[in-house]
Amino acid sequence: MAAQTEVDLTPQPGVIVVFSDIWCSFAHVTVYRLHETRRRLGLEDKVAFDHRAFPLELLNNKPSPRTGTDSEVGRMGSLEPGAGWQLWQDKDWLFPSTTLPALEAIQAAKAQSFAASEQLDLALRKAFWAESRCIANRRVILDVAESTGVVDVPALTEALDDGRARRQLSDQAAISATDQINCSPHLFLPDGTDYANPGIESTWVGDYGVGWPVITSDDPSVLEDMLKRAAG
Repeated sequence: MAAQTEVDLTPQPGVIVVFSDIWCSFAHVTVYRLHETRRRLGLEDKVAFDHRAFPLELLNNKPSPRTGTDSEVGRMGSLEPGAGWQLWQDKDWLFPSTTLPALEAIQAAKAQSFAASEQLDLALRKAFWAESRCIANRRVILDVAESTGVVDVPALTEALDDGRARRQLSDQAAISATDQINCSPHLFLPDGTDYANPGIESTWVGDYGVGWPVITSDDPSVLEDMLKRAAG
């Protein structure tokens, strides 16, 4: 099989590309920090986040287990409590077996605006990590979209009906499977630099779903520098 041609992932000035999955606790920390730091710096009108999918279930050929996400909550939650965390509280059978519908909705919302996509992405992360909601369910996705006050829900519903963002999701999954993307999250800046899991270094004790993450280094200021550079 021929190797996939490398794709230029460098965004336009004022944009940061974010490859991630909603299931990923490291991405939940980073995305929350991006929003909070952008707000604190007063750059909300100068820097946008271009969310792209890093679908773990396609890369791993299986859904992310509840035991895995639950094992991450305590340690990752201590890094950014404000992001919202809890062990899964709803019925076991309501734990989402896929994030693909949610990731597709985020791409569909991007056709409305970066702001719509950003807010839907952030709200879906909170719905999963902090509220134990089944973000695989269409009704939940649309209810979350409505709660943002930014997303045009009838337009999003139409986009989900005809699947217009599904090709984007598949293309992003293909890129995620290459060496260009190291993990979730992986960020790309207008100056051509990129950062995998920016500011955080970690190891893991035991197998995934049995052990837990160990954070060996954490420097949130890295994101402040990245946002300033993206703003130019």
